[in-house]
Amino acid sequence: MKKILSLIAIAGMLNLFAPFSVVAQEGEENKTEQEMTNGEEAAVEETTPAEPVAAQAAEEVPAGERSFSKVIKEKFIEGGPEFMGIVLICLILGLAIVIERVIYLNMATTNTKKLISEVDDAIHAGGVEAAKEVCRNTSGPVASIFYQGLDRSDEGLDMVEKSVISYGGVQMGNLEKGVSWISLFIALAPMLGFMGTVIGMIDAFDAIAAANNISPAIVATGIKVALLTTVFGLIVAIILQIFYNYIISKIDSIVHDMETASISLVDMLVKYEHEQGKK
Repeated sequence: MKKILSLIAIAGMLNLFAPFSVVAQEGEENKTEQEMTNGEEAAVEETTPAEPVAAQAAEEVPAGERSFSKVIKEKFIEGGPEFMGIVLICLILGLAIVIERVIYLNMATTNTKKLISEVDDAIHAGGVEAAKEVCRNTSGPVASIFYQGLDRSDEGLDMVEKSVISYGGVQMGNLEKGVSWISLFIALAPMLGFMGTVIGMIDAFDAIAAANNISPAIVATGIKVALLTTVFGLIVAIILQIFYNYIISKIDSIVHDMETASISLVDMLVKYEHEQGKK
């Protein structure tokens, strides 16, 4: 079930960001079409008077009327597909892991107080086997730890504590699975953005050297393209960082419940053995 939910989450993220996968190709096609029509436009300009500035401004679409997705696509094309595409892949993979972890952690969250009460009542009503049945019918790492501890109850409290501690480490590893990849994408996205910025600045200086003129248009265009990669990299890092902190806090909460429940389980078994000894 968890694997199916993970696949659904990944498929949803791919569908969400699918339009960006063809942006670079569209940009290259537009450049090719512009190059093919440059000669024709030059010939027309020699024989045809320039159009009025007012008519040209009327044809342009105001920036406020453009959709947000269209603006993002335009900026993505301006930033260049080389590094912008890699940053986008970091965002898609990071969000896919985030969705999978959020689903898993929400499924692993249980009402610990209610479970402790039910296990306590089951021990006093039907013994250890009844309590094991309650844990077997309850999902989550806390119930799994309870079941492992109860399963070793006939070997003594020391074995119960060792079983709870060892199996608790296994459950903690399951909770933290994949989180390191999110932190990797958080660090990688801005680094790729900065690398794109440095390469863009190098290209801008190359353009200045080729033109042998420090033109504001040449410098501004090169710097704009260079900084776009940094902006997108920082945006990706910020988005993933927010989800990363949420996941870490969720894991800490579940681990705290596991530790508290383990102590309560040992106390319940001690009380149960004391009552059985009196009988």
